[in-house]
Amino acid sequence: MTAMLTRPASRKYAPDALEALESEAIHIFREVAGEFDRPVILFSGGKDSTLLVHLAVKAFAPAPVPFSLLHVDTGHNYPEVIEFRDRLVAERGLRLIVAHVQDWIDDGRLTERPDGTRNPLQTVPLLDSIVENRFDAVFGGGRRDEERARAKERIISLRDAFGRWDPRKQRPELWNLYNGRHAPGEHVRVFPISNWTELDVWRYIQREGITLPSIYYSHQREVFRRDGMWLAEGPWGGPREGERLEERTVRYRTVGDGSCTGAVESTATTLDEVIAEVTASRLTERGATRADDRMSEAAMEDRKREGYF
Repeated sequence: MTAMLTRPASRKYAPDALEALESEAIHIFREVAGEFDRPVILFSGGKDSTLLVHLAVKAFAPAPVPFSLLHVDTGHNYPEVIEFRDRLVAERGLRLIVAHVQDWIDDGRLTERPDGTRNPLQTVPLLDSIVENRFDAVFGGGRRDEERARAKERIISLRDAFGRWDPRKQRPELWNLYNGRHAPGEHVRVFPISNWTELDVWRYIQREGITLPSIYYSHQREVFRRDGMWLAEGPWGGPREGERLEERTVRYRTVGDGSCTGAVESTATTLDEVIAEVTASRLTERGATRADDRMSEAAMEDRKREGYF
């Protein structure tokens, strides 16, 4: 008796974790493009906002990205990051709007803080730029793993007419359905990589061959110790009395205002080494290197209520 040969049932293709995250982010970009009139991408030149630009390019290729980029420039950024920002914008043919915090200080709308940090001063220029340009959806690179307040926020998060966020008024997001309804004067903040982790970001950067500013990799830099972090000398001030500049081998896990963004000691010069380092870390990049998040237990949530991203 001849045995019957049966063909195995065909398997459905199952995307890996990075492909699933990429697909979700691209879906969000396209949903917002179809529902809103004037979206914009917040872009600082950091790894997360660079990832957003890469995903936006993928979402709409071969057409150009249909959004402008907005950078709230504190004037206390690292030169390598600003140079990278301008180069990427030119290479991709994107439109960049820069809101300089210094302009708000010069005309009296903002006052320089005694501690020299300008990170908290970004909120007013951001909100003013949203109103002036009539942006109704603002993309950002916030991720839930970064900080507890960001973990509370939905992928599409409603902001009132004053740019404020109310954590008690979060909308349900089931089955990848997003509610973008908003009244005149309101807008939404959109977080396409909300479900990514720092490790996901680095693995995707490696897989896609995404270029980043050089300060994300190990290099020699003059730094001084303050509040358990290595800070660089710059226009934001420091070192203070009792703080000593010394040359260290460091890299940056996150990019922000130089007055409150610290470096970590590291010898990681390649993506493989960075990924191994992040895998072994027990602190998120903000928890390890952002002094502005240490002001209080609810520092980030307080700023988000005021309109910060």
